[in-house]
Amino acid sequence: MASHIVGYPRMGPKRELKFALESFWDGKSSAEDLEKVATDLRSSIWKQMSEAGIKYIPSNTFSYYDQVLDTTAMLGAVPERYSWTGGEIGLSTYFSMARGNATVPAMEMTKWFDTNYHFIVPELGPRTKFSYASHKAVSEYKEAKALGIDTVPVLIGPVSYLLLSKPAKGVEKSFSLLSLLGSILPIYKEVVAELKAAGASWIQFDEPTLVKDLDAHELAAFSSAYAELESAVSGLNVLIETYFADIPAESYKTLTSLSGVTAYGFDLIRGAKTLDLIRSSFPSGKYLFAGVVDGRNIWADDLAASLSTLQSLEVVAGKDKLVVSTSCSLMHTAVDLVNETKLDDEIKSWLAFAAQKVVEVNALAKALAGQKDEAYFAAALKGSDHRRATNVSARLDAQQKKLNLPILPTTTIGSFPQTVELRRVRREYKAKKISEEEYVSAIKEEISKVVKIQEELDIDVLVHGEPERNDMVEYFGEQLSGFAFTANGWVQSYGSRCVKPPIIYGDVSRPNPMTVFWSKTAQSMTSRPMKGMLTGPVTILNWSFVRNDQPRFETCYQIALAIKKEVEDLEAAGIQVIQIDEAALREGLPLRKSEHAFYLDWAVHSFRITNCGVQDTTQIHTHMCYSNFNDIIHSIIDMDADVITIENSRSDEKLLSVFREGVKYGAGIGPGVYDIHSPRIPTTEEIADRINKMLAVLDTNILWVNPDCGLKTRKYTEVKPALTNMVSATKLIRTQLASAK
Repeated sequence: MASHIVGYPRMGPKRELKFALESFWDGKSSAEDLEKVATDLRSSIWKQMSEAGIKYIPSNTFSYYDQVLDTTAMLGAVPERYSWTGGEIGLSTYFSMARGNATVPAMEMTKWFDTNYHFIVPELGPRTKFSYASHKAVSEYKEAKALGIDTVPVLIGPVSYLLLSKPAKGVEKSFSLLSLLGSILPIYKEVVAELKAAGASWIQFDEPTLVKDLDAHELAAFSSAYAELESAVSGLNVLIETYFADIPAESYKTLTSLSGVTAYGFDLIRGAKTLDLIRSSFPSGKYLFAGVVDGRNIWADDLAASLSTLQSLEVVAGKDKLVVSTSCSLMHTAVDLVNETKLDDEIKSWLAFAAQKVVEVNALAKALAGQKDEAYFAAALKGSDHRRATNVSARLDAQQKKLNLPILPTTTIGSFPQTVELRRVRREYKAKKISEEEYVSAIKEEISKVVKIQEELDIDVLVHGEPERNDMVEYFGEQLSGFAFTANGWVQSYGSRCVKPPIIYGDVSRPNPMTVFWSKTAQSMTSRPMKGMLTGPVTILNWSFVRNDQPRFETCYQIALAIKKEVEDLEAAGIQVIQIDEAALREGLPLRKSEHAFYLDWAVHSFRITNCGVQDTTQIHTHMCYSNFNDIIHSIIDMDADVITIENSRSDEKLLSVFREGVKYGAGIGPGVYDIHSPRIPTTEEIADRINKMLAVLDTNILWVNPDCGLKTRKYTEVKPALTNMVSATKLIRTQLASAK
């Protein structure tokens, strides 16, 4: 099985090229000094890929400044203001174009597609004279060959080059840049002829503009360009590489019918729709370079997922024609994790920089060829995606053996009424008016009362009632480092209710266990399962004022790691059911649809981080309130919780419609059977009716019965009868189900 890297970072693992360039520009070192640094970097990159087992190693992806500028130099398309007189372009002309000099300004720089990289925009017009003026592609190919490494020379394709250019100053804005195709193709032919003579057997043309919305005239330019190059490239394998997005269907058609082309490269990370195009039609006998390892991110690859994508493509392209590749050049990611000595080991295990991605590509290629390195795949599984090792139905079986719950298990969401007396105890403890012992004994007494009530009501999975907590976010924030609190920073939530969001100002971590003492205490009071109660990372983030000097997701991952430690400590303390509330997951959804996928990806990933380390027998619950879930149901399934309880009674069962429409949900689910936000007490019949409606769309063995939210704002005079009716309704239906059997 073959492997390929689209391109590689050129700055060096410790920015060696940056320092060499700046030293040269400052006149502190010579051109030879700079060239020596560059030569050493190139050879170490090629050797590294060769030693990693990569078959198709790129050359000419190194650059002193920018790959598009290198192409401009190759074509001799130097704007007149640099008074270049012809011949091979030297460093002084090259850097004048890139940076300007004492007398003339630099060429324009702009963003390379939607990355943070910038390229030097070619300035072209009807008077531009083209000539073969930089032999860099050929000399780098020969340089690698002298090291015993046969590479694939990479050129920016002729059509993308023109489409990325702009009319030079003084040229009509309406000038057709594509009209220059006939003038640049002869130079491309010369370069190809020299590469062939030097022994190249493959050549890669990067044509990333194929992922943009192109009109018929632009697509026709691709067809005519490659038809024109066909005889020049005969005897060579030609790879056309695309990246950064889905390729539109029309462009895919054009690409796959280009003359003289043997291979196509696609970004299958940002171009998931391209997979459908490939599966529905891929030209026979052609190579498919499948970009499954993300070149634009630093997360370790989900090797198992990539492998299954590759296996499905093997069927389409054929075993000997499928090549494992990166989604784009690795220049958009960091260079090498080896130099990260200060990073937390756990975080480090989730990451892969360019050097590690090269290894991932090769591991996937070997796995496809039947030589799967099980240990490497297992380590990667721990790293990247933070999924529990077994699927949810197998876990539910293991949990049921241990918990032995009846059908339609009953539970509550977490909090019980907070009485005036309870609030007074907390207030006095905070003001140091009562001792810690007095406080602990008062809270223990409250927990014991709540446990007794639930046992009397015959609820199956208990809660401790959260008497020690003021607010579901503040309680955790006060015990995590990186949080600050105001005394009067109140913000209206609804009606007369206000919340006081914490301020996250620094790195978040968990110095000590936060809830273990209380959960353990509560579990010791009963033989029934006692739920550990935590607030999830996304909710803590969305209900806080968040530092803005780093992306929100970084802060969220830090909170997730802190909660993960707490989850594992609860499990070690004998807590078998742990609820991690994500009440606010949905409300963090960006307003623009185009940003949804990114947010949901990191939000759901953060949730999975919190519980990916627990045993199969530990049951993970989550709870979500108020919001329309239907549009994010697939992300909710992807959270991979064992049981999810949902505020449902007010959203008029909109939630259930999603299951009616055939969404398959295999985990436990408890859509709230009555509305706790209203003082009204529902009747047994009403609740039974609701449960029956749910059973019409959900399996009996996954349905849970619970109120739709925590009970802390209600009075005991409302809570007790409502829960009594809830349990009666459940028992009624259990009896009906049993007799129906």
